[in-house]
Amino acid sequence: MIKYSVYTLLLILFVSCGRNAGGDDRPVITVSIAPYKYFVEKIAGDDFKINIMVPAGADPHIYEPFPNQISGLRKSEAYISNGFLDFETTWLDRFCEVNKTMKLLSLSNNIDPLESHHSHEGEETETADPHYWVSPDCAKIMAKTLKEFLIALKPERCEFYETNYAKLDSIIDSIDNEAQQLFADCIKRAFMIYHPNLGYLARYYNLEEISVEYEGKEPPPSRLKYLIDRARAEDLKTIFVQKEFDAKNAQAIATEIGAKIEIINPLSEDWENAVRGIIELVHKSLIESI
Repeated sequence: MIKYSVYTLLLILFVSCGRNAGGDDRPVITVSIAPYKYFVEKIAGDDFKINIMVPAGADPHIYEPFPNQISGLRKSEAYISNGFLDFETTWLDRFCEVNKTMKLLSLSNNIDPLESHHSHEGEETETADPHYWVSPDCAKIMAKTLKEFLIALKPERCEFYETNYAKLDSIIDSIDNEAQQLFADCIKRAFMIYHPNLGYLARYYNLEEISVEYEGKEPPPSRLKYLIDRARAEDLKTIFVQKEFDAKNAQAIATEIGAKIEIINPLSEDWENAVRGIIELVHKSLIESI
């Protein structure tokens, strides 16, 4: 009932919105999360104004949009979704109701999904892990999918988009090559993280992600004991925490085993530097465990 009331309020405010006060007449593309803005701009340049649905600092798993996050949606030519995020499961159909001409693209298209386990009201469910954008192999698939979509939106810009896509593909290859070299000789392959958002990265580079969270929730005492024992056995010196999450439980484990907390920001708009930084930090944590 509460969600319905929020939705009704959004519709009222949404329909009453005027033209963009800034006078920017570029067509609008809405993206679900900030890293997708990077990909759109790398391929399309300044052709579109990018509207980010989930603001910095918000958790995209449980986020409920406010009017200032969807004010650009009414004018959006397209919505670029993640495809696996919980908030989109709830809201995407509603977004389409207020903009029936909006084209839709899920960047999960052609991604081989990882399973993600969650527990809700005592029942365990399996969903697809939505954090694929952090891994270079998935980023290459995303970029190609997005390029083809943008060309369909603006066929007259095909050559420009193809050129920019090739440059982006080269950037992703460069990051991948660096990662391949960094991880090639690592004896230890396991790292610990509070919220499991590096699963695709771990899969691609043959690493093991040890999650502090258990079924999408804070770990029970039995899980905490396992994590502490595992961290000691692996001689782990670092526990990664995503910027948007509380580090309390991770800090408890870190204190117990003498490890440090390392904050990462996979939801950064600056995808390139964020992912390079994450890869370098994971590599550093692995060689510190030797």
